Amino acid sequence: MGALPVFRWRLAPDGLATRRQLRARGLRPGGQDVAAQLERPRRRGRPPLVAYLYRVDLAVPVRPMTPARRAALAKANAARRLCPVCRRDAGYVIPTSLGTCVPCADADPHGSDGSTR
Repeated sequence: MGALPVFRWRLAPDGLATRRQLRARGLRPGGQDVAAQLERPRRRGRPPLVAYLYRVDLAVPVRPMTPARRAALAKANAARRLCPVCRRDAGYVIPTSLGTCVPCADADPHGSDGSTR
């Protein structure tokens, strides 16, 4: 353990970036190993937040969105909007805490699992 250099939050050297920062530049890690990590100190008993850093010079461009990939993504997002009870498109992503669309969750007095509370 401890083989990676650790930097304090917002104090990473130039040439290193997080996945999000790479994506904002149109890049991805491209299979490279993590070069370093950022740590934000603990706050009120919470564990420290960690972000991994990758070398920008070894990053590669993101893969282009193909028609098949776009269709698969649209199908997956549509499935997340489909209510399993009423089988209608809710128009929003169904909350996993409810498991159904809001009208179906409000109409079911015993909860979605059928047990009484």
